[in-house]
Amino acid sequence: MKMVEKDLREGLLLGIGNPLLDISAVVDMAFVEKYGMKPNDAILATDKHQTLYKELINNYKAEYTAGGSVQNALRVAQWVLEKPEITTFFGCVGKDDYSKILERKARECGVNVQYQYCDNEPTGTCAVLITGKERSLCANLAAANHFTSEHVHKPENKKYIEIAKFYYISGFFLTVNPATVQEVANHALANDRMFVMNLSAPFVPQFYMKPLMDAMPYVDILFGNETEAATFAKEQNFGTDDLKKIALMICDLPKHNKNRLRVCIITQGENPVIMASNGAVKEFPAIQLPPEKVVDTNGAGDAFAGGFLAQLVLGRNYDDCVKCGIRTATEIIQRSGCTY
Repeated sequence: MKMVEKDLREGLLLGIGNPLLDISAVVDMAFVEKYGMKPNDAILATDKHQTLYKELINNYKAEYTAGGSVQNALRVAQWVLEKPEITTFFGCVGKDDYSKILERKARECGVNVQYQYCDNEPTGTCAVLITGKERSLCANLAAANHFTSEHVHKPENKKYIEIAKFYYISGFFLTVNPATVQEVANHALANDRMFVMNLSAPFVPQFYMKPLMDAMPYVDILFGNETEAATFAKEQNFGTDDLKKIALMICDLPKHNKNRLRVCIITQGENPVIMASNGAVKEFPAIQLPPEKVVDTNGAGDAFAGGFLAQLVLGRNYDDCVKCGIRTATEIIQRSGCTY
């Protein structure tokens, strides 16, 4: 899985997302339910979640790790590629100790971090509530919510957009700055470069369908898990809960770049990965681990995306990309958090 190739160069893959410091702890279901959360779900913090973070730190054995969906995926891609700064990351953080921890951990993994700094908001955090093999995420975006298009217009950052051949943006980022998504998507289209997105969480198609559908015609590859895909299908009135049909219908949505067909990939935990394109569906079995080896499913989707993207920038076919994604996800769920 690990390799170094001569044609790899710095800045091939640009990711844009919400950099968050993960605060993880094993909790009981009563704690999850107290804050109106569900197992294996991701939500944005509201007023009722403001005490969650303090309670998690004070009452449980909390661990801090560098997080944020896209940043995680890029860290995993760098792990596979074994050559620093193939990936570049944009996102907004606060001027505080948390952002220093985030940058240090990301750079140690080889990601070229180019943060935008916010003067009056702290670095975003994500509470990761672990119950058995399941996890519930509650993100307090804070500074991450204040990313502005000004950052991508700066000459020193614009060059990273220009030299990239692949762009990866999370659905989460649609809640922050859809204008930047459109700008990068248009650049990818104009230069015939690969634009990749992730549905990220069920609330994205539920509550942010307008910016999601504005971005969809630019999307060459779309990731999502079974719950996200089913929610998308329901909101789009697809009239089916068959994941294979949903994947094909997503592929058939309008697309601007006619030079390549859209690919839709739906992960299903321990069940096979579905990949649809050009009217056909393929399934790839997940690697089955003994139950005692599964430590934490948090970050599995990010790890899958990271493994996939690593092979994509190497020019591998989609089958190889999916297989690498399955392997990296399998590695990550045997550890706590998105670590390796």
